[in-house]
This record gives sequence, structure tokens and C-alpha cells, in this order.
Amino acid sequence: MARKGVQAWRLLAVGALLAQSMMAPVAAAPNPAIRPRAAGIIFGTLPTGPANSITDVGGVLVGHATLVEGDSVHTGVTAVLPHGGNLFQDKVPAGFAVANGFGKFMGSTQIDTLGEIETPVLLTNTLSVPEAAQAAIEWTLGQPGNEQVRSVNAVVGETNDGTLNDIRLRRITKETATAALKAAGPGPVAEGAVGAGAGTVAFGWKGGIGTSSRRLAPADGGYTVGVLVQSNFGGDLTIAGVPAGRRLEQRRKPAATAAAGKEPGLQQGPGDGSIVIIVATDAPLSDRNLKRLATRTFLGVGRTGSHISNGSGDYALAFSVHPDVRRSAARRQRVTAYAELGNDQMSPLFQAAVEATEEAIINSMFAATTVKGHTATIEALPIAEVLKIMGKNR
Repeated sequence: MARKGVQAWRLLAVGALLAQSMMAPVAAAPNPAIRPRAAGIIFGTLPTGPANSITDVGGVLVGHATLVEGDSVHTGVTAVLPHGGNLFQDKVPAGFAVANGFGKFMGSTQIDTLGEIETPVLLTNTLSVPEAAQAAIEWTLGQPGNEQVRSVNAVVGETNDGTLNDIRLRRITKETATAALKAAGPGPVAEGAVGAGAGTVAFGWKGGIGTSSRRLAPADGGYTVGVLVQSNFGGDLTIAGVPAGRRLEQRRKPAATAAAGKEPGLQQGPGDGSIVIIVATDAPLSDRNLKRLATRTFLGVGRTGSHISNGSGDYALAFSVHPDVRRSAARRQRVTAYAELGNDQMSPLFQAAVEATEEAIINSMFAATTVKGHTATIEALPIAEVLKIMGKNR
């Protein structure tokens, strides 16, 4: 600990909306509790699910654990569970995609080879991947029915939150990640400076966790696609086609401009950083088409103004929760025929993934609050100014 006999850090392990309500702003006034869509900013043409969240895909659970210690520590873990059962015994098909690989994504090679997920998906900071993996492994080994399991493919993504978080302190422990797993639940998901997004920076403003969903028309199957992002990257901030970043830049303080997108110890340009994108769907897709779906999310990243630079780590993981395509222990013992969507039915799902990714990123910024951190104070996106720029005066 930083001081003798004093526990100077707080573990806020909460699920979904509760996490956001318990997070106190660290500096300045918080942004108004408004999502872009509620202010009339619409991304794309497809309708959202009821919560406009990855949890609109039935059975998907999300939990956060957030660590805050004065100005030094702003970090955490976010857990995404494809379903609440035993994932090792009831695996889900998955596809993995990389736009630029300046980062780490544990477990990706087995996903790429076998096309399936057998543990929860955890997101955290760059130097805490081992602790998150330890939690995922012990969580899996402890599930009833896994008493003889001797190999576990832990799935952990990361971004570097070293601007706001003294990442070398490595405050995240196995218990932090386990708390996020235990907090996982359905319903609305807390966004902004929470969980793995507590210390992230997007386009020079405070980033974080964001989520969104899209629902296809009945003629296209009526399926839902949900996206969750950990935004920590840069570029030319664009909101629903409007170059909002350029217009805001004219009013920004020089110090904030200098701090934008800089992480200690990295050779970064203004567009560098990382984003991890998790996609869930209830459409019955093969791992091959899930990989194609994951790849489309990078079009959504581009819509927000990123050119996916040399120093950016951009990863997307997509999975299907449809019961007919799961790889259960019984199903793996026999040849099984199931109804899988064909290639010609993928285009509406591609559109859904692009739109939901774009909106999730902007949601992560709208929900964020200003944070005074390890090496800089990163301001929250000034929502009132953005709404004026967007012609959405309130």
C-alpha cells in the first residue's frame, strides 16, 4: 500500500447500472446523465434493443470492478459472460479479428484455431492481464462439472490506461477480476469511467466502457447484435458524421491538447491507443461468419474518426449465444446438423455491428467524467458544447 497501515484504495465491484451510480467524479462537474440517442443523435438506420446494450442479446451478462486510489490509480476489470451457465461445458462459437496488433489479447490463438470460447471474457489494463487470467482460470475450474479439467483458455483483452493510472503499481489482483465476474448481470450496463474503462482516454477526452445494440427486421431474422467497447484510442473525433473534434479543438486548453493520447513509455502519435470490441449475437452463426462479423466492427471505429494507426491495438471478438450452434460436451461427441445462417444472410448483421460499434464508442465518451489522474487531468467530453455543434440544443 502507498501508506503504512492505511488502505488507500477502494474496490467498487458492482454490476451494470449500480456501478455507475456508485462512482463519484474525481474532478470537475460530471457530464449530464444523457446518452447521445436520448439527445437526438442517431447512428445509422437500424433500431436498437430495449436497453441499447450488449445485454439485449439474451443471456449475456456484464459486470465491472473499479479501482480508485487518489490521483494515482484509475483502473479496473470488466467481465462479459456469453451466458450464465458452465461456459467450459457449453462453449459458444466465436470469431476473432485484428485491425492493428499493437497490444495483447490473451487466448486469441485458440479462438482463431478452434472457433470457440470456453471462459468469460475479461477486459483490463495492459499490465494486469495475468491477474485477470488467473481469475478466469480459477472461476472455470471451480464450476460444477469441471473437476477433471486440466486445460483452460482464459480470454483477456487490454488497453493501456497509463496516463490516468499508475500502471506500474499493478493494483489489480485476482480478487478484483473475480469481483467483476461475480457482479455480472443482465440489464442496463454502466458506461464511462467504470471497470476496464476507469482510466482510458479517447480522442484526447475521457473514454471508457460503452455499449449499444441493434435489432434486425423480422424479414432479416429479427436477430439482435450487441457491442461493448473499451475505448482508449484517438484520431479526428467524428460524431454521426459531424467533425465534432475539430470544432471542439478550437476551444481546448493547450495543456489538455498536450496531454491528449499520451501514455508514458510509449512512442505515440495523436491517433495511437487501443480499442477492444466485444460483439454478441443470437443469430446462429459459424465461427467463420463470426470472424467476418468481428471484422466489420472496425468500420464503426473508422466512422468515429480513427485511422487505426501504427501504435494502436484494435481487437474484436464476436460470439453467438444461439443454442443450436453451441459446442456442448454431448454435442462434441457426435456429428450434429444444425441450422446455420448462410453467407447471403450476413449483410444485415454486418450493418448492425458497424452501427452498434460506432454508437458504443460515443456512448463511452458521453458517460465519462473528468478524471485527475497519474500524469494528467483528462476532461470529459463537454456534452453541452457537443450538442450545440450537433444542432441538438437542450
